[in-house]
Amino acid sequence: MTSSPARHTAPSPDRPHNPLLGIALRLGSTLALATMFMLIKLAGTHGVSMPELMFWRQAISVPLILGWLLASGQVGKLGTRRPFAHFGRAAVGTAGLFCNIAASTLLPLPVATTLGFTAPLFAVLITALILREHVGRWRWTAVIAGFAGVLVIAGPGEIANVPVLGVAAGLGAGVIVATVSFQIRSLARTDTPISMVFWFAMFGALGASVFLPFYAQWHDPVAYLILLALGLAGTLGQFLIAASLRQAPVATVVVIDYVSLIWATTYGLFIFDSWPPQTTWLGAPLIIAAGLIITWREHVLAKRISPTSAMDSSALEEASEAQEPAGT
Repeated sequence: MTSSPARHTAPSPDRPHNPLLGIALRLGSTLALATMFMLIKLAGTHGVSMPELMFWRQAISVPLILGWLLASGQVGKLGTRRPFAHFGRAAVGTAGLFCNIAASTLLPLPVATTLGFTAPLFAVLITALILREHVGRWRWTAVIAGFAGVLVIAGPGEIANVPVLGVAAGLGAGVIVATVSFQIRSLARTDTPISMVFWFAMFGALGASVFLPFYAQWHDPVAYLILLALGLAGTLGQFLIAASLRQAPVATVVVIDYVSLIWATTYGLFIFDSWPPQTTWLGAPLIIAAGLIITWREHVLAKRISPTSAMDSSALEEASEAQEPAGT
C-alpha cells in the first residue's frame, strides 16, 4: 500500500454539522456498548457459553438489518462483488468478538474496557512495522506510555485479581480492532457500509452456529432475555456511532469513547459488586493519554497520513459507519 493524502475530515456540505448532537449521540453509543459488555458478562453468570454468546450477538443483528432495509426499500445495498473479502473480514472480526467476550467474562469490566483502548497503540505498530510507514517520536512515546499502562494493570502484585488469560484476550481484541480497520478501509472503496455490517453479522453467525451443537443448551427465560438485550444493545451502539459521525468530525467525538470506563465501573460496582483493582486507576490514565496523543498527532499530520492508517479520521469514520444497522 502506498501513502497518499488523507481526505478532509470535516463533514461534507450535504451532511449536518451539529457538534453537540454528535457528542450526545457518541455518549449514547458508549452507554449502549458498555451495556452490551455488561450483559455479556451477566449472561456468562447464567451459564451461557461463549459460542452461544457469539452466535446470538451476531444473529440478532441480521433480522434487524434485513427488516430495516426491506421497510425502506434499500435491500440492494447488500449487494457485493467481494464475498471473499467480506468472509475474511468476518473471520478476523469474529476472532475479535471472541477476545472481547473472553475479556469481559474473565476480567472486571473496567479492566476489560481499559485494555480495549489499546487499539490505537497497535494501529501505530502495524503502520510502522508492517506498512513500513514513518512514525515520529510523538506516536512512539505514546505507544511506550500506553504499554507501560498495560504493564501496570497486569503487574505481578495484581495477578490474582487480573487473570493473565483475560489480559491476553483484552490485548488480542486491541490488535484485531486495529487490523479490522485496515480491512474495512479496503472494503469501503467498493461496498456500502450496510453491506459490510450485514455480511459480517451473517458470516459471524454462521461460523458460530457450527459450535452450537456442542455447546448450546436450554436456558431459563431470563438468560434468553439477556441474550436478546445484548444483541439489541450492540446494534444500537453501532447505530449511534454512525449517527454521531454524521453530525460531527471524528476528532470531535472520539474522545467521548473514554467515558465508557465510567459506565463499566458503574456496572461493575452495582451489578457485579466488583471494584476494579487499584492498578487499573494507575494504568488507565497512561493508556487513555496515549490514545489521545495518537489521535491528536494523527489529526495534526492529517495531510501526510496514509489512508490505510487505522487512526486516519476518514478510516475511522468508515470503520464506524460500516457497523451501522441500516443505510440512510
